[in-house]
Amino acid sequence: MGRRQVQTSLIVGSMLSLCLAGSAWAATASFTGTYTAQGSNATTCNTSFNMNGQEPTDGKRHPVFLYMVGTTETSTDAAASAVVAGMANRGFVAATIQYDSGSFGNCSQIGGKAQCIFNPNSNPSAVSVLCARATADCSKGIVVAGFSQGAVIATLAKNTDSRVQAAYGLGDGVKYSSFDLSACMANGKRTLHSDRLRAVNGDKDQFTGNSQSAQQTNMQSLTGFTCPSGSFVCLQSNGSGWIIVQDNQVKDGSADHCYMRASGGCFGSQNSLDSGWQSGTTNWELNPNLDWLAGFATP
Repeated sequence: MGRRQVQTSLIVGSMLSLCLAGSAWAATASFTGTYTAQGSNATTCNTSFNMNGQEPTDGKRHPVFLYMVGTTETSTDAAASAVVAGMANRGFVAATIQYDSGSFGNCSQIGGKAQCIFNPNSNPSAVSVLCARATADCSKGIVVAGFSQGAVIATLAKNTDSRVQAAYGLGDGVKYSSFDLSACMANGKRTLHSDRLRAVNGDKDQFTGNSQSAQQTNMQSLTGFTCPSGSFVCLQSNGSGWIIVQDNQVKDGSADHCYMRASGGCFGSQNSLDSGWQSGTTNWELNPNLDWLAGFATP
């Protein structure tokens, strides 16, 4: 399995948008493909999953970006599509991948999913399929992002592939309801250093801490970065760290686990996005976080 497995679809046509990483306008094209990872209740990488991506069409080779959706989400929902488009526009071969997202799990279970996705020595893995594209050059760096369970996978990605340079986690954490992931997710318990991690969570996140104080405890455990009690922003000199989204910053007035959606939180439509998150320039919104992430790879 390799680049032949990924069929490039130029039918969608190219789109012009500002490539911040390259300081130039870049055309992008869509592509689809498949890779192999763990299926439901499996402990081996034995099931084919889809990926959907975008890449620059400038004839050059580019760094790679992977995005993992949250539990029960589809890989082509509005948030995933927006993130992938944003990274392609910044000069990345970018893809959102489906995986066995139907259930959550412990460190071993979610860690196993991450290993299948990011195994650089397995030709069918997602990272290998993307790195095999003619437009990709993974020596320029791999960066990752994800939401909820996908954020956990993104944070653990470097455990398996040393080329992963940085991660952006939405709804990231060490504890999710009854699941305690401290053994693999807390600062110092994983390969990815916290100075390469940025976590952005809502202060009413019903899974990782449903108050400012609970969320701050969660994010300090995740990153090891401590700020004064009551802080909503705790960023380091290179932009790593954590941000807690406040209720008055989102359009529906509730910065819950799914703060990036327009309304209804995690029970609302996956295809309706908070307009500020999608196009704004405040630190918790999408574009500033993609700018930070893109800075860890060579355009």
